[in-house]
Amino acid sequence: MFTQLQALPHRHVLTLPSAPAAVRSARETAEQALVEWGIGLRHPVVGPALLILSELVTNSVRHAAELSPQLTVIYAASDVHLAFSVHDRHPYQPPLSELANSTGTSGLATVMELTFALEGTAVIRGDTDGQGKSIWITLPL
Repeated sequence: MFTQLQALPHRHVLTLPSAPAAVRSARETAEQALVEWGIGLRHPVVGPALLILSELVTNSVRHAAELSPQLTVIYAASDVHLAFSVHDRHPYQPPLSELANSTGTSGLATVMELTFALEGTAVIRGDTDGQGKSIWITLPL
């Protein structure tokens, strides 16, 4: 899957301080990129995608800021896929597979529920040094 994400023709990278304002900045940047790429903000996937993105950035700000003063958001798209990731330098990798089957009310449980309801995928990739991770979400358009 990772090579497929790298092949998506539209791509934007945003690095932000791990602070509450990052949530709004990441969301506004996503909206701007989607419009530039010809993906209308009224597309049925966009609203849930922006909520998923907001939850992921919020989690990085809340839980990783002490070890990760910055976070990076990567946005990517093609005619048939929308993908994004949130990267921080905190080593903890949440158990996405367990969250996918949970009925919890945590932000990540919501992320997993929305992702799978849209027939998307969620993957966590650890940094090679073990000191950070990226959570990748891919959604069909």
